[in-house]
Amino acid sequence: MSPTDYVGLHSRYEEILQSAHHRLTLDKETEDKVQAKLTKAFKDMMSALFKQKGATLDINILASDEAQEFIGTHASVLDTSFRTVKMSEGMRRRLERSNYIFSGLKTFHELNEAFPSLIDENGNRKPFERFLNDVKTIDTTYNQNYLRAEYNFVQSSAEMAAKWEQYAEDGDRYNLQYRTAGDSKVRPEHAALNGVTLPMSDPFWESYYPPNGWGCRCTVVQVRKSKYPTTPQDEAMARGEEALQSDTKGIFRFNAGKEQKAVPDYNQYTIRRCNDCDLAKGRTKLAFIPENELCAACKLIRMCESQRFETKRQYPNGGRVQVHQLVNPADSDYHKLMQVAEFFAKQGQQARLTPKMSRPQKFVYQNIYHSLMGTKYEGKCPDLFIDGKWYEHEGFTSSNPKNAFRNMMYDGLLQSNRLIIDRPDLTERYMRRSVVGRVNRGEDIEEVWLREQDGKLTLLYKKTDG
Repeated sequence: MSPTDYVGLHSRYEEILQSAHHRLTLDKETEDKVQAKLTKAFKDMMSALFKQKGATLDINILASDEAQEFIGTHASVLDTSFRTVKMSEGMRRRLERSNYIFSGLKTFHELNEAFPSLIDENGNRKPFERFLNDVKTIDTTYNQNYLRAEYNFVQSSAEMAAKWEQYAEDGDRYNLQYRTAGDSKVRPEHAALNGVTLPMSDPFWESYYPPNGWGCRCTVVQVRKSKYPTTPQDEAMARGEEALQSDTKGIFRFNAGKEQKAVPDYNQYTIRRCNDCDLAKGRTKLAFIPENELCAACKLIRMCESQRFETKRQYPNGGRVQVHQLVNPADSDYHKLMQVAEFFAKQGQQARLTPKMSRPQKFVYQNIYHSLMGTKYEGKCPDLFIDGKWYEHEGFTSSNPKNAFRNMMYDGLLQSNRLIIDRPDLTERYMRRSVVGRVNRGEDIEEVWLREQDGKLTLLYKKTDG
């Protein structure tokens, strides 16, 4: 089965382009800049595609710098749709992750559609300029026409996800009520849902929480149980089926807030089986065997997403500070970790901040912390990865500096044998003697650094020092 068989892509989008006039909700100047940036990234990706040999598309091109730049650029456009929407950082990161995966799968389709254009009618490879000219329509179709509808949908999904997160604080204390925009533009099928009132925990909201279609303006509000009667569950489900009867593919039957995704797993670039795929749910190990080209592309995209680091600082000596996209800047120790990373980067080293993961998905964990697999630290999440070595930072304040030092050593060594601790009010001699004592008792300690208040680091102990 070819990727074009997975989705009748262009026919699927007829509804989008015919139902309404879609524009990115950006000012003209900003939209022009966005389109110019996407077009450049698309051209660079086509340059990489042009260099490919063989009769079939090499899916690994999705991991190339050019393709990753394009995917990241496309995803960042979608991210801007909810930049001003208030939500937790955790929710925002998950929605952005969803945008990246969606953009990656969309890119796979663009590459797959562009690949045949490499060869002319005589079976010869085209000159690059002719090839680039022939694929311009793909850029226009996907990254202008389709993007407008996708941007608006993601914006609506994010707004509703933020509402869901807000309402979750109250749980079933209030009911949720479905409401349309209430004007003449409301679709009759969506009007059928207006006024449905149910507890937040009702399964109705799993399938019929807005947006329920392209350009959907419906919303959900909290209402007092004493003011509005609860809709019978059977009646609500029947009205939901009526409302989404035109959605024969079932693309819109998802809850962005509950699933914490801007786009459902099953969308215009995937297949129905994606709805129940273990890979999307984070339950599949790296040994996952793809069933087809789309599955292989999806696995690769998710792997690339889980490994994404953004370069925050770069120095002339080659040193770099990189932060994983799952790291939360709101974490209490974020600025301390950045100071530590900058210290090592200024010495020409590669310093990476890695995320805290209390219940990490296996697929994601194995991609970020793969070097810990099979070691005693498997399942742990050290703070920093510096030139191929894991480091844990610990900060502990106490009126008793000896207790502070002891606690930082104990907690830190659970994560790594290389530690960076906030300097307590103790002499270096005392602390070094304490570390050596631990080593003599059989504890595995490679390095211990002291972080001063100004961010500078002092090496307290290194195993080679004896």
